[in-house]
Amino acid sequence: MLVEAQRNRGALRRVTGLARSTPGRLSMLALLLVVVSLLVGALTATSVQRRSDALEALADRSEPLAFAAQEVYRAMADADATASSAFLSGGVESTTLRGRYEADVAKAAAALSAATSEITRSPELTEALSTLSGQLPVYTGLVETARAHNRQGNPVGAAYLREASALMQTRLLPAARELYGVETGKVVRDLEDAGSLPWPELLLGALVLVVLVLVQRYLTRRTNRVLNPGLVVATVLTAVSLLWVLAASLLVVYNASASKNEATLVDLLARARIATLTARGDETLTLVARGSGTTYEAEYVEADKVLDDLLGRVRVMNGTPPVVEAVEHHARWREAHHEVRRADDDGDYTAAVALALGRDGQGAATAFDALDSDLVEAIGAARAELTDAIGRARAALGGVVPAVVVLALLAAAASVSGLWQRLKEYR
Repeated sequence: MLVEAQRNRGALRRVTGLARSTPGRLSMLALLLVVVSLLVGALTATSVQRRSDALEALADRSEPLAFAAQEVYRAMADADATASSAFLSGGVESTTLRGRYEADVAKAAAALSAATSEITRSPELTEALSTLSGQLPVYTGLVETARAHNRQGNPVGAAYLREASALMQTRLLPAARELYGVETGKVVRDLEDAGSLPWPELLLGALVLVVLVLVQRYLTRRTNRVLNPGLVVATVLTAVSLLWVLAASLLVVYNASASKNEATLVDLLARARIATLTARGDETLTLVARGSGTTYEAEYVEADKVLDDLLGRVRVMNGTPPVVEAVEHHARWREAHHEVRRADDDGDYTAAVALALGRDGQGAATAFDALDSDLVEAIGAARAELTDAIGRARAALGGVVPAVVVLALLAAAASVSGLWQRLKEYR
């Protein structure tokens, strides 16, 4: 036992003595620089990779899902407005309106299927998705019943259509609005995360530079040599890595900010289009109700106010031709709506229906169709800008992770090489 204790004390003295000697300190500094360089390189690469993965998820999942949710909302609102317009045609409805209604139902079902496939990602939407999946067939069934009675001239068809519209307004559209709000919110949050300043990466890079500077100052005092070539190379490599990460991250921040603006614009345009479709549905239902559509007219006025506010906000953000034309066509639609109401209030129901359906290229339907087309074009352009900005942000990070890893390895090797030259002097 005593012999063993003496051996341990002797080994400890040798280690302590080595640590107090200049070669021992240089060896520990070399080990420190290797550990710091490699550890910081790994942490920085991991942080950059996490940001890259977030942008990839945004481009491949979040944004497409938000668009699918928007499509569910829009298609259902359009289907309701189109069904009302088709009903006003009387008898055998317009094949154009019938085709548009069927296309809306198909698009809503397809987009709903895409959203449902990701339900594990958004468990809070379980109830909303269940409502949409379960009630959409009920809605289409009521519309078909209304259509059948309308072809036969039975007044009860209007009651079925109003019931279908009530189902759409009270259950389907609120559920679609919830779906759209949640998915759009995720896009905004992902953009904010991707667009945050790269403080962890910058602090880690600065840490390595500080350690390298301190080691070089120590060597200057111990060896009276101003510069150590190996440590100078390691410092340059670390600075290059830091600047590369900083430049790439700033590009990501810039493009993420642009993406956020475009995402806001897409949201405003989508809501404007939904308000347009809602107003159109209320406009036609007012006529379907034949004298008892006061409630629908009040809802039209409210939807029109929302639409006017949204178009005003969009025009401030984006003054492209489709947006300017949308504002103009909205003003024409308002005028046409006043003519519809004037004819209906004067008891000329046939003229009111003709103006609402836009026969002979005039009336509310013509202005509505033009406004809807403008919004479709504007949404497409804004969404293209959004995806392009996300793509530019992803491209900015291309090659950064392998570059950080390689530069960290080279910096560690240069540090060891520089200190090894000093160690050889003590042999």
